[in-house]
Amino acid sequence: MADTGKQITYRKLKETDLDVFINMRITQLSEEYEVAGREIPKDVELEYSLREYYRKHMAEGTFVSWLALDGDKIIGTSGMSYVEKPPYFSCPTGRLGLLSSMYTDPGYRRMGIGKELLHRVVEEARNYGCGSVWITASDMGVKLYTAFGFEHNGNFMQYKL
Repeated sequence: MADTGKQITYRKLKETDLDVFINMRITQLSEEYEVAGREIPKDVELEYSLREYYRKHMAEGTFVSWLALDGDKIIGTSGMSYVEKPPYFSCPTGRLGLLSSMYTDPGYRRMGIGKELLHRVVEEARNYGCGSVWITASDMGVKLYTAFGFEHNGNFMQYKL
């Protein structure tokens, strides 16, 4: 665990953070592929597509992220995309939060940072009017999401708001 003597702070993602945020997202996805024993596709370039997605959806208010920082260094990320589908019994608003980009620098894991980031983006979804939050959880994240209250729901985990 990192012991920098600094207090971990939290704030929302800004467009000026996108370079670091995108690099951390690609690192997260790469780790998940490696843990699952899958080969990372060499012909897929994500940086441009991620930048366009985040810029567009941040401007539209349909993507929000909270960051964890140690001083000026981003050490943890989260993300919530908002989508709508026809209302159904367990989500009468039809508004869903799709959780993504949950990543903590390996030197800062097991310190409650992921839990705090998760809490913050779930509250964002609640405030947006989402009836549920969904995630396709990696093996590394299942314990965090289950402890938070997410339940298995087919291929998705769901947290009812």
